[in-house]
Amino acid sequence: MTASQPPDKKEIFVGVCFAVKLDKDNIGTFTSCEGLGLEVVMEQREEGGNNGLVWQLPTRMKYTNIKLSRPIGPDSAKLTKWIVKALNGLKPTTGVIQALDPEGKPVVTWSLDGVIPVRWT
Repeated sequence: MTASQPPDKKEIFVGVCFAVKLDKDNIGTFTSCEGLGLEVVMEQREEGGNNGLVWQLPTRMKYTNIKLSRPIGPDSAKLTKWIVKALNGLKPTTGVIQALDPEGKPVVTWSLDGVIPVRWT
């Protein structure tokens, strides 16, 4: 595709929502999803005798917290039920987040492991 051609309509996803499953239980759809990402933590090491060089060494991966937002609705009770269940045992669970197009068809899917609630407001 060149810059002068308009994009294919199938590639435009202006109005997406996010369907979320935790432990294979559907907890509803959300209007926004932020924080899907990771960071490679780098350690800096200065080489002795060579003042012009600092080594950047990868050490570990650090995942960001995911923030899901939506208005209160019928599925809100499902989320609070999962939070209460998780806090009683605090056992990490699995999750799936799907970005859905306006017709409800999946655009992309993320699989999550080690999911625990961090904050609810």
